[in-house]
Parts: sequence; structure tokens; C-alpha cells
Amino acid sequence: MQVEVIRSTRRRKTIQATERNGVVRLSIPHTMSEAEEKHWADVMVKRLERRRDAERIDVARRARLLAERYGLPRPASIAWAGNQRSLWGSCTPREGTIRISARLANYPRWVLDYVIVHELAHLRYHGHGPRFHALVERYPLAERARGFLIAKGLEPDG
Repeated sequence: MQVEVIRSTRRRKTIQATERNGVVRLSIPHTMSEAEEKHWADVMVKRLERRRDAERIDVARRARLLAERYGLPRPASIAWAGNQRSLWGSCTPREGTIRISARLANYPRWVLDYVIVHELAHLRYHGHGPRFHALVERYPLAERARGFLIAKGLEPDG
């Protein structure tokens, strides 16, 4: 992606990126060094690419199909989360809502499906006890997906 940098005297700390016609417009404080500019250009381009990749995947449909296939509860809502950095997914059982890290959009679908199954299981069991794990293990690639996520640096625990 082409990046167009706009240095602003009005900006003090914030950085903003928007994409139009394949060009990323990066607004940064005018005091930022060239190294910081390059760093933030890389970070923001990756964020925009992740968001675009996530938008191509109908996560609600995947959750519906997985719930039916493995006998799991359906969520009231499920959505991508662009700001989840320490979890692959999260669940609010009381509300029936699930959020899935947009980072998973770039991973193999069987890994995404595992995280969805993991979060769907939380709709029935809030903790990580034996009954919860038995439910998650209905997904045949659960162990393989956990290994993949561990290799990426974080196993889902939420």
C-alpha cells in the first residue's frame, strides 16, 4: 500500500490512518521523528489490512454453523474486535456476546473456528473446568489449533 504522510502542527500525540483508493493517509504530529513515522506507518497499514481481511469473513455465519455442528449455544452477537491484543477472543455470557480478535482473520480458518468454538463453549460454562474442555474438544482440531496459537505467543484464555 502507498502511504501519504501528513504532518500536523495541531496534533500532539494521536495518529490517524484512513484508506482511500489504495492510499493510506497517515496523520501524525509534526514533531515525530522519521523512525517513529516509519514505525507508525507500518503499524497502521497492518491494522487497516487486518480490518479489511476481517470484513471478508462472515464471523456470525461461521459461529452459527459451528454451534449447530458441535451442539453449542448460539451467541446473541459476535463481532470482530480490532483492539484485542492480549486475547484471541472474549465472551460475555450474561449478554451472550462474543468478540473475536481481528488478528485471527489472517490465520488458517481452522484456527479461527477453534477460537469461536472456545468462546461459544463459554456461553454454557463460564470457567475452564473439565465440562468446558469436554465441550471444546468436540472440535476435532482443538489440540492442533491450541498448538498453533501457543506458537504465535498466546493461547486463548478468555
